[in-house]
Amino acid sequence: MRRRSFIQTGTAALAVAGLTLAGSPMILGDTLAADSTSVLQQQINANVRESLMRLYDVVKRSKELVARANGVLVFPEVLLDSLIDEEYGEGALHVGGKTAGYYSMVSGSLGLQNEQSKDIIFLFMTRDALNSFRNSKGWSVGGSVPLLKVGADGEIHKRTATAPVEAIVLTNSGLMGDVSVSGINVSRMKM
Repeated sequence: MRRRSFIQTGTAALAVAGLTLAGSPMILGDTLAADSTSVLQQQINANVRESLMRLYDVVKRSKELVARANGVLVFPEVLLDSLIDEEYGEGALHVGGKTAGYYSMVSGSLGLQNEQSKDIIFLFMTRDALNSFRNSKGWSVGGSVPLLKVGADGEIHKRTATAPVEAIVLTNSGLMGDVSVSGINVSRMKM
């Protein structure tokens, strides 16, 4: 919650400063009419795009795998709150290449050290898995969601993703293969 308040306050201040510098009341009206998404939604969307682009750059064939998924839930910049020893992130679900909702996640520490951020990406490989997620009041990730690993050749092969839901954890140094995503709780954000 602290992170969201900080983002909202900071981005709102920057938006107001930018509009003030523009000096035209017409710009304010045009900006609001042209884009009905909130500043927080815009920030989440930008972070999700950046996270996916980094995944595509780091892991060969990941773009093809993401394209095969029925839905992709991306939590960029998941951070550890060392005061309460929980990780928190905000992200978006993409279906058919478009944002289909905004979500938050919380979990106990998943092995993040020194408050380094990481991106957590869930691939809903089947329509049933996606529908089950979307129809839930809250989703808890269990042990049945495997973490995708990269082969010796640096690629994710098509035959690797065989579960209905797959997970990818990406840090600044690449894919993490030694953590579990079990215990993550996901809730839809009210926007």
